[in-house]
Formats: sequence, C-alpha cells, structure tokens
Amino acid sequence: MNNKVNVIRKRLMVQRDELLSEAEHTISTKLGAEKQSFPDPTDQAAAELDNNFLLRLRGREQKLLKKIDEAIARIDEGTYGVCESCGGQISLKRLEARPVTTLCIECKTEQEESEKRQTG
Repeated sequence: MNNKVNVIRKRLMVQRDELLSEAEHTISTKLGAEKQSFPDPTDQAAAELDNNFLLRLRGREQKLLKKIDEAIARIDEGTYGVCESCGGQISLKRLEARPVTTLCIECKTEQEESEKRQTG
C-alpha cells in the first residue's frame, strides 16, 4: 500500500501545482487587469458577474487546496487512510477515487444520511 500512497501523493502534488498555477493566471490576467469601463451598463454588469463567478470559483479551489495540503500532511505523518470518525482504515479504492477524503465509506454514508434527515 505504501507505493500506492506515494502515487496518490504525487497526484495530489500535481493537482496542487495546477490549482496554484490557475489561480495565479486568473489573478494576473482577469482580476489584475485594470477595471474595464463599458459604456453600456449591461456589459459592465456582465463583466462584474464574470469576476464574481471567478472569485467564487477560486474560493472553492482554495478550500480544495487546503484539503490537498492536509492530505499530503497526513501522508507525511503516516496517518493517511485512517478514518477520522471511526479510526478504521479507508479503502485504497476510495483513496484513489477521492484522495482528500478523511472518512471511510461507511462513515461518509452515515454523515450524508444524517445531513438528509436534518434538512428534511
């Protein structure tokens, strides 16, 4: 399993680098450019909506970056693949599908069912 975890670690590092590169590109091209002035208020509103969408998207990517960093730290600490809820092993198949996961499939299913019951 150690070799497979190293492969997952490399995938996480590549994904992390790609997210950082995309964020840097967005900042330097879209958001770093001087605010454009549009004679038509509709065009101005559309441009502002695009920028707001990009910022929300980057916010989600920032959360993913945090999860990636935490997963890499768990790999380095030797605690990767341990469910944070029950303490059991997370299957390698699940880790390969969702490398940032912190819950085994049973605990994740239980969490989702609990959330469904709470929201009605």
